[in-house]
Amino acid sequence: MVFLRPLLVSLLLFCGNSCAVPPSATTSMAGPGVSFLALGDSYTIGEGVAEAARWPVQLAALARQQGVAMQQPTIIARTGWTTAELQDATAEARPAPAYGLVSLLIGVNNQYRGQGVGRYRPEFRALLHQAIGFAGGRPGRVVVLSIPDWGQSPFGRRQGADPAATGAEIDQFNAVAQDECRQAHVAYVNITTLTRAATTDRDQFTRNGLHYSGAQMRQWAGRVLPVVLPMLR
Repeated sequence: MVFLRPLLVSLLLFCGNSCAVPPSATTSMAGPGVSFLALGDSYTIGEGVAEAARWPVQLAALARQQGVAMQQPTIIARTGWTTAELQDATAEARPAPAYGLVSLLIGVNNQYRGQGVGRYRPEFRALLHQAIGFAGGRPGRVVVLSIPDWGQSPFGRRQGADPAATGAEIDQFNAVAQDECRQAHVAYVNITTLTRAATTDRDQFTRNGLHYSGAQMRQWAGRVLPVVLPMLR
């Protein structure tokens, strides 16, 4: 990973304020429809894509097509955030509780920084329970997405990342998240397989070859949709 680190640091870890989406930027909890809070990192803000292509925005649109009135999502996410940084940000933002749906997708930067699953588990658990609180104490209104496998991306391959090693580490993080979701009675959706299947299709990635395109995130939203529809009806 020696050659990969400098550019990954710039793409995954350091980003200006333009990459942050403040809680009030995309929606207000006033008005009809299911309110939706999306928590995460660059994969939730859709680094490199238009706002309409972000997976939470696409999910809300798909839900409306299925007859579920859903507001545009409130997004708290920034490129580079780890579990601890997301937890700090949500504490500072203080989103109102009792959202109709809360999503969580976090952990790639924990894996990249080498923090290990031993540290990830308690931080993820705290975030998960925080998400349940934002859903009004209803674990049945929370959905967690697995971590995409960036080691399979065109950028990762160009820079000489070891896809097997990266994938194995991501699997470990995802196993922890899935176990915590099971214990908390929270829905868990595996999108990692979709990102691995996209590895040879350049259209599934943004210009930098590291983050995912709206077309790929549409698949994420499509996989999450049948899980959340029964929650909301």
